[in-house]
Amino acid sequence: MDKLLKSGKIWPYVLGISITFVFAAGIATIVISATLPVEKSDAFMMGYHEADAKANELIKNRIAFDKEYTISYVSEPIDEKNTVLKYTVETLDGKVVNNASLKAILTRPNSRKFDISLENPKVKDGVYTFNSVKLPLVGRWNAMVKVEIDDKSRFLNIHADTRKKEVKEF
Repeated sequence: MDKLLKSGKIWPYVLGISITFVFAAGIATIVISATLPVEKSDAFMMGYHEADAKANELIKNRIAFDKEYTISYVSEPIDEKNTVLKYTVETLDGKVVNNASLKAILTRPNSRKFDISLENPKVKDGVYTFNSVKLPLVGRWNAMVKVEIDDKSRFLNIHADTRKKEVKEF
């Protein structure tokens, strides 16, 4: 082996093995990535291509909505056995709004397989309450809601976890 190293005849073998290894790793990466599922984004309750195409419109709608109204998530922390989503909609001067249209979806961040769509909430004193749902899995969930009043609309997206009792807007 020492003679082979000193004579310099080993370098073609090392280069050949290295090139073969890099090529095999590239093929393995492609094969593995082709077999993994790809989940399309559902931010803004639409596909990412549609959200990208409507980005300016979504921003303008949010600005117009925020100039006149506020929406707040007022639910108890989510629970896998009994999740009730509640939102309040008010004008900026604190008057309740009872004529908004709300649509919500509970979704897992990594899969749309367990999406739960919620519509037609009960409204009382500006508090929109969706029917109770049972979540099929423990863990992280995103609660997304679209609120529309006249020609103004806004999305509110909340990160929540059944194991922790904190929620965060994203």
